[in-house]
Parts: sequence; structure tokens; C-alpha cells
Amino acid sequence: MSVTPRDWTSHPPYLFPDYKSTALRAPAKPLVPLPHTLSERTGPVFGHDDLGELDDDLTRNGRRNGEPLGERIVVTGRVTDEAGRPVRDTLVEVWQANAAGRYVHKADRHDAPLDPNFSGGGRCVTDADGRYCFTTIRPGAYPWGNHHNAWRPAHIHFSLFGPTIATRLVTQMYFPGDPLLDLDPIFLGAPEPARRRQVAAFSIEATQPMFALGYAFDIVLRGASATAMETEP
Repeated sequence: MSVTPRDWTSHPPYLFPDYKSTALRAPAKPLVPLPHTLSERTGPVFGHDDLGELDDDLTRNGRRNGEPLGERIVVTGRVTDEAGRPVRDTLVEVWQANAAGRYVHKADRHDAPLDPNFSGGGRCVTDADGRYCFTTIRPGAYPWGNHHNAWRPAHIHFSLFGPTIATRLVTQMYFPGDPLLDLDPIFLGAPEPARRRQVAAFSIEATQPMFALGYAFDIVLRGASATAMETEP
């Protein structure tokens, strides 16, 4: 099976001046390719047996004494290659802020409440059709220090872990109609129209009656329709 070369025009550059921290981590010299050793070409291998019962349900896996606060949502989609073929048995991890825009992390100093019943992290493995599904809380926007009055739009971080240590990819999923998208340098760092592939679509099919709205977010790993991924040198 032939694999097309990675289309770098779908991904954000290492240096995007409006996203100020890229100036600190973007390489100043050309990258030097290093051949992968056996440790990068093998394992780990993830399977459904490695998952906990509630790993894919962020509304339940962090509970201590009640329901997490916020709007419940279901996020589902398929992971495919450039030809639309499903990528099965891929570990998909998510992490996000709570409904108030606060992460469960010591570095998050945002003056917003933590939710004792929401940890903000989950994982699952894609099935034979490349499909994943999470139940979670819609995250809130939050301020960040990129520039005066900078706010991140609501988003969920996605990490995809393939069959080797060198195949981890990271991206962000955004919500349709968010007015902060056109002001966010991280979102705008991905070339147009690739950035729009990071925006989920409302899905009435994924919506669960009397429980949660549904969103569809498909992830394409390569080719002209690839989902924009974060580039780290």
C-alpha cells in the first residue's frame, strides 16, 4: 500500500508570530532528520483490555460526590487515512478545561472554579470502523497571556497514538459558531482551509434525547484532507 507524502501545507508552521510562544520554541536552524531506532519503530500496543470502564465518559470518571457542572455533550467521529480507510486500534486521548474554563493542573492560575467532579481527561481505542466516542462536558473559554485580553475559544485537545512511539499526533477540536475562533492565533496558525477541519459539526444523530447534544469530529491522518496537527520540533 502506497502512502502519500505528508502535506505540510495542512499544518501550522513552527513559527507563527501572532502565537507568541512559538518564537521561543521554533527551531532557528534546519531540522536534522534522525533515523528511527527499534525502540521508535515498535510498541507500545494498546487494546480495549487496557481501558477502564469509565475512561471514555468524562461525566463519570472524575465524580466524587455528584454530577459535574455544565452542558453534557457527546463527541464522536472516525479516524481514517488519506483514502478514507478506518484506522483501528488507535488510542485516542482527550483533555480539556471544565465548564468554567479551568484545567485540573497546578499551572492553571485562571480565577475560575474547579469542579470536584470533573477531571477533564479521558481515553478510548478506535473500533474496527475507526470510530471513537466520548461523553463529556462542554468546556468554557479562558484567558491566556498571548496578548492583552486574549481568550482561547472552547476546545478539546486530542492525542492519537498509533502502533509505535513515533506516531503520536496532537490536535484540537473547536465548536461551530464560536466568535473567538477568528481572534485566536492558535486556530489561525493552521492554513486556510485546513483550520476549518478542526471545527466539529453539530450532529443530531449523535445527540442523545433528554441527555446530551452530539458533535461529530472526524480525524484524517494524511493527504490533502488531513486534519491540522500541532507541530513540535
